[in-house]
Amino acid sequence: MAVETKFVVVRKGEEKMTFASKKEADAYDKMLDMAEAFTDWLIQSELPLEEAQLENLGLFLAEQKDAVQHILRTSKLPEAQPAVKAAKATAAETDAGKAQDETAKKVRAVKAA
Repeated sequence: MAVETKFVVVRKGEEKMTFASKKEADAYDKMLDMAEAFTDWLIQSELPLEEAQLENLGLFLAEQKDAVQHILRTSKLPEAQPAVKAAKATAAETDAGKAQDETAKKVRAVKAA
């Protein structure tokens, strides 16, 4: 019999994601905290957007924190690696439906947070 250790990120009594390492679980939890803070900040800004759009934007900013930090420091877009661009283009073409499902899950994760 095999024994597995799993780390589960739980927000307000709801399981969000399961990880094999504590480090990954902590990083995901921190990203959700950041997304919640961004969302609260965007809601306070009174932008003419729906709450779901503000939540999506908050989650996007949290997921892209390295790029956001780079832009704030340098006022320039970070340079994307060519291999990453090609992989994203291929993935976007083949997994368009999957990406929409993941976005819906992330929105639910932020709402529950």
